[in-house]
Amino acid sequence: MILANNLKRQYDLFAEEYRQKAVEVLDSGWYVLGNEVKEFENEFASYIGSKHCVGVASGMDALQIAFRIIGIHEGDEVIVCSNAYIACAMGITMNGGTPVFVEPDAYDNLDAEKIGEKITDKTKAILAVHLYGQSCDMDKICEIARKYNLKVIEDCAQAHGTKWKKNKCGSIGDMACWSFYPTKNLGAFGDGGAITTDDEDYANEARVIRNYGSKKLHYENDIIGMNSRLDELQAGLLRVKLKHLDELNEERIQIADRYSNEIVNPLVRPLQTRPGSNNVYHQYVIHCDRRDDLMNYLKENDIGTIIHYPIPPHLQKAYAYLGYHKGDYPIAERYANEVLSLPMYNGMSKEELDYVIERINDFKE
Repeated sequence: MILANNLKRQYDLFAEEYRQKAVEVLDSGWYVLGNEVKEFENEFASYIGSKHCVGVASGMDALQIAFRIIGIHEGDEVIVCSNAYIACAMGITMNGGTPVFVEPDAYDNLDAEKIGEKITDKTKAILAVHLYGQSCDMDKICEIARKYNLKVIEDCAQAHGTKWKKNKCGSIGDMACWSFYPTKNLGAFGDGGAITTDDEDYANEARVIRNYGSKKLHYENDIIGMNSRLDELQAGLLRVKLKHLDELNEERIQIADRYSNEIVNPLVRPLQTRPGSNNVYHQYVIHCDRRDDLMNYLKENDIGTIIHYPIPPHLQKAYAYLGYHKGDYPIAERYANEVLSLPMYNGMSKEELDYVIERINDFKE
């Protein structure tokens, strides 16, 4: 069986380094907000090109904290793409704000040309979600933000190493939110997340919020915060993987190039990469009008796939109170019925890749 994602393969590539770091952290006797977190924050900020990085417990927490910092409250609106993962909307609504959905473009990312028509006097920010490993049109998004005095938050959960022109994603907006969930290009061995920013005040506030509202480690609480700390073990393991991130991304690009060049089935439409962006292929996404048939056919041939994502946020039960109905965002709804993520993981063998490509090309009407 060829899995959609085989995390063990990536672990095996640098297993001894991970083991050594794990023992080093365990032997240190310090497990929360210690040297590993500090060093990872410095190294990741340098890699991204931001002045500050604040490690938190998850990508979800990073979103919640970022929107809290920029002052999203009840009645405030935030622009977000209609085909994003639901966590993007939750980061807004957990602060009392309202997600205002904008349809995706031909690259399955936020269509910047449609943002303007959704802006009202309640709009406070734009959430630029870099889906699948490539960037949104950050020039246009930042231009709109300047025009309407809006904050730009980047969701970089799928964009570790992605660039928009000369700058890495995560260094362009006011703040960027990162997930280190194990399936990410820079994945931990459990949950983890971070915020990157050039704004020192934002970074300091994030550090206070993540630690129960305390500027110190214990017992002095200036605000009502939360417990959201990237732990020492995950930070140490992320430091190991960060050293190899570019080579891991390059391997994913090579796998994707084979898919793009060798899948010739006219029923399958590989997702194109936006000019101005690279693509680190967090997922290799295709569109197919007979997606479910293709998915079942591949399953019968021992090939795993994943749908990212089968239900758009506006149709989720969690957001029924927003009052949306089927048909309100037809592009996102159509994409939800077409998209399929093919096997994509570091350590994928040539024989496995050959087999996936062959089976897809054999899929018929």
